[in-house]
Amino acid sequence: MRVAFYAPMKAPDDPTPSGDRMMARLLIQALEYAGHTVQVASKFSSREGAGDYTRQLRLRDVGVTTATRLIQRAETLRPELRPAVWFTYHLYHKAPDWIGPGFCQAMGIPYIVAEASYAPKQAGGQWDMGHNAVREALEQASKVISINSADTPCVLPLLDNPEMLVEIKPFLDPADYALARSRHESARKVLARRFNIEDNVPWLVVVGMMRRGDKYASYRQLSEALAMLQGVDFRLIIAGDGEARSEVMTAMRPLGAKVIPLGQVAPETIPVLYGASDLCVWPAVNEAYGMSLLEAQAAGLPVVSAKVGGVPDIVENGVTGILVEPGDMRAFAQGVFDLIADPPRRQAMGSAALTKVAEQHNIGHVAKRLDDILLGLTMIDGGMSL
Repeated sequence: MRVAFYAPMKAPDDPTPSGDRMMARLLIQALEYAGHTVQVASKFSSREGAGDYTRQLRLRDVGVTTATRLIQRAETLRPELRPAVWFTYHLYHKAPDWIGPGFCQAMGIPYIVAEASYAPKQAGGQWDMGHNAVREALEQASKVISINSADTPCVLPLLDNPEMLVEIKPFLDPADYALARSRHESARKVLARRFNIEDNVPWLVVVGMMRRGDKYASYRQLSEALAMLQGVDFRLIIAGDGEARSEVMTAMRPLGAKVIPLGQVAPETIPVLYGASDLCVWPAVNEAYGMSLLEAQAAGLPVVSAKVGGVPDIVENGVTGILVEPGDMRAFAQGVFDLIADPPRRQAMGSAALTKVAEQHNIGHVAKRLDDILLGLTMIDGGMSL
């Protein structure tokens, strides 16, 4: 089946790494894994983060024009070469979909949304235009796929039928991460030599962009928590870069030589880094669910994080990691200390995390569910549109 894919916030080939880009790519991979042909319909980003109404109008107009051009182009194609469904990923008030709904109405095909956020408090605010567009898109949607359970309570009332909402858990392909864990000792030695890291102390790992706002807040909270661990030897390995690098490194000064900043590392190095480490630590300030936490667990690492957003969908408190109340840095520090001081418990949690990801967050399972959704929507009078 031909699928038109669109991510209004960030295109799948955007050069800046992020969890959003990663999930967009994984959804495409899952659809292709299920045997579908996926084409990115547009790279147009509708995101407007400053609350500038004039710019929002311009973005809306560009989106509508883009939709018109795509419709005209599709109408020149033979029916079997046209998209059978439209799939929009990550819809929210700052990045509405100005393309998909109009295209689907004109072409008479199902409109699918994955990971939609609808915040009633935005009504009448700086992003009221985008807020209304999200509501209208969800009301038109044939299926809404919820990846973050925290979004469900506000999205569900907009749907005519509760069965239109399908929940799936955040997912990835765990193969490279599990392989990296099986090579823990050799990977650790290689990284220790390459980055001059002492390898006889616990390695705490963070993979995250250094952006202002919530990412910086997470780094700042992390430094505050780890600074409480006086007399505990560890290395905090940070893989990430960005415009807030200087602020992040300033925040990390209380930890001194315990901090090992690697900068931005190649994607293929990420599984190796997780596999060589002992514990993933990240406060996850205002995170949707935190793909880095899922990656860490896929490599057999326990996680210390916060009970925020969809993080509990990924990290099972007391089983695959420790979750604390948001902003409780003393409890966060205690969780890190407990797992540093108790290697058998840490290893047991890591093994449970490895199993949980393989069984509950595997791309193969999600590919099957997406395939069922698409086939169910395109069944027509006993046949189907391919």
